Amino acid sequence: MKGWLISPRNNSSFVAHMERVLDVYKTPYDERFPVVCMDESPKQLIKETRTALPMKPGSEKKIDVEYERHGVCNIFIANEPLTGKRYVEVKASKTKKDWAYFIKVLADHHYKNATKIRLVMDNLNTHSPSALYEVFTPQEAKRVWDKFEFIYTPKHGSWLNMAEIELNVLNGQCLKRRMDTIEKVREEARAWCEFRNNMEAKINWQFTTADARIKLKSLYPKIEV
Repeated sequence: MKGWLISPRNNSSFVAHMERVLDVYKTPYDERFPVVCMDESPKQLIKETRTALPMKPGSEKKIDVEYERHGVCNIFIANEPLTGKRYVEVKASKTKKDWAYFIKVLADHHYKNATKIRLVMDNLNTHSPSALYEVFTPQEAKRVWDKFEFIYTPKHGSWLNMAEIELNVLNGQCLKRRMDTIEKVREEARAWCEFRNNMEAKINWQFTTADARIKLKSLYPKIEV
């Protein structure tokens, strides 16, 4: 599969997590139990050291190969594939605290009326309930945690996360160029997010458990009867 760089060592664990994610993706839309995918990615801040030559008829814009590094910011994204909604936050760091506050905003603002948010994400060490207890009071951490059902993609199975698709679209349409400040990245990401939400751009996920059992048959443990 595209994006699969390393074969999983524990095949049975991989297929179990994979089939869990695929089962969640095929559930009908229910606003009480929205399926939301979450991912994050760093963005390097780069400043031009020389003025670019503008585009003109018969000639593309010319950018010098030299640049100046201005640090890194981190992009958090969550999308609801069945409704065409997505939410983006650009933060200065990539910590448990940043993640905890991001999902708290999902719970208290974007999905405040939901009974339970089914959150699909990778198993990065910052993406855990323990992060909530390290950031909030026990009562607040438990309140936020109870709002979610965490559904983890298997290790080396990030391609199962539809938020990764949204990140690729964001980078391809908006952020695949030099930006030197976090404010500029925020401005561009906000405009892109508003545009995509107004379009109600959805993801038509086609890969099913039945497909997995055929196309990824070699991963399934061999059962001797």
